[in-house]
Amino acid sequence: MAGRTITRADLGEAVYQEVGLSRNESSELVEMVLDEMSDALVRGELVKISSFGTFTSREKGERIGRNPKTGEEVPILPRRVLVFRASHVLKNRINSGRRA
Repeated sequence: MAGRTITRADLGEAVYQEVGLSRNESSELVEMVLDEMSDALVRGELVKISSFGTFTSREKGERIGRNPKTGEEVPILPRRVLVFRASHVLKNRINSGRRA
């Protein structure tokens, strides 16, 4: 599964090409959207993008893990993790191999 990585710069360039804002304005717009999404997730809110998917943060409790090299039991501290659930539209699009 070889492919290229889409970066913030790529997203900014796509906005520039599609919307016609300047490159700087396009990059700022992408940053603003990503910042708002990040801030909402930090606050524990749901981020839902129609036809794409839903981002949530979830609390994971403390548990006992094992060091695979030594077999020693190690406590894993409670933490928050990011969860992404793809929409059916995105899943269908990926499975059919369609591009836009």
